[in-house]
Parts: sequence; C-alpha cells; structure tokens
Amino acid sequence: MSEIILNAVSRTELGKGASRRLRKLGNVPAIVYGGKKELAPAAVTLKSNELKKAAESEAFFSSVLSLSIDGKAESVVLMDVQRHPATDAFIHVDFERVDASTVIHKVVPLHFLNETTCVGVKVGGGKIQHNLTEVEVTCKATNLPEFIEVDMAKVEAGHVVHLSELVLPQGVELVALQHDSDQPVCSVVKKAGGDDSEATEESAE
Repeated sequence: MSEIILNAVSRTELGKGASRRLRKLGNVPAIVYGGKKELAPAAVTLKSNELKKAAESEAFFSSVLSLSIDGKAESVVLMDVQRHPATDAFIHVDFERVDASTVIHKVVPLHFLNETTCVGVKVGGGKIQHNLTEVEVTCKATNLPEFIEVDMAKVEAGHVVHLSELVLPQGVELVALQHDSDQPVCSVVKKAGGDDSEATEESAE
C-alpha cells in the first residue's frame, strides 16, 4: 500500500480557546512528540478534511505515516485520537516520531482469510466465532504490519485458534504472549446437537 502523507503547519496559539477557533475554521490541533534526539514536542494543525480522508484507510491507524510539518517530512505513528461524541469529528490528534530503530507498541487489526472455505464450516458444519479483531504488537517501526492475517482454511470444527498460532511478520511480537497470555483469537463452534448440545446447556448454567 502507498504511504499515507499528511500536511501540517506549526501553531503558536495554545489553549482551549485557540483550539476551538481552529476547529471552527476546519482545522484540527495536534501534538507531535518523541524522537531519538529527544526533540521538543511540536504543536501543529492539520486540515480536518485531510484527516477524515486519511482515516478512511485502516492503515492510518496502524502504520508509519509521513507527516510534513511546514514542508519538512517526519515519520510518525498515530498514538491517540479524540473525537466529538456526537459528530465523531476529530478534536485532537497525537503523533509520535519514529525512525528505523524505534521500538513501538501498536494495536493492529486482524484480517480473517478463507472463512467461506473453512473446512470446519464446509465439512464440519460449524460456525466461526471471533474473540479478537485486533492485537497489540511490539516491533521496530520499520517492521510494523498494517494488519495480521488469520488463515481459517484448515481450521476444523471444535478448534480454538490461540495467539501462539498466528503467523507473524519477521521482527514482530505479540505483547500478550510476552506476558504469558495466550488468548483465544477465534474458533469454529460445532452446531448444537446431541452431546454438544448438552455440554452447551451445562456451560450456560
């Protein structure tokens, strides 16, 4: 996928009043912090419509972005977004500067593949159940994946796919596994009937 490029300009007026004025003009206040050289945080402004368009891409939330501040490009990742509770419009955005050596923690989405041809569904008559739709990873910024794939093709009915079974890109680790938390990602649940039905009723009780 092509790199997402955002344009920003420095701002000197800070505070709630200044931020409200910016938003009325179709702009969104943001902060850029971090960096290997311990650069000072930079207060910037982005166009609301540009942010809205970028956010239409899943990669906006889980990949390294190119942020041009006053014409000077920096590599950043999105760290936090504040939205209006009623309109969902952007209120404030936080970015963190990164480079090739920066180790980051980021939540990335899961993409489930071959669900319609899953053996546990087609042959076993089961139903796919999702426990997770995203996972937190840690890696160098250059290795950050936009998403992680979960191939369901050979998952049989009754099987539970855990985090430890996911195929990860090189250099990427799951934060949960670093804490010995091998969580279930998804499963192919057998249809109720016979002994399975009784087991389901017992677990429900």
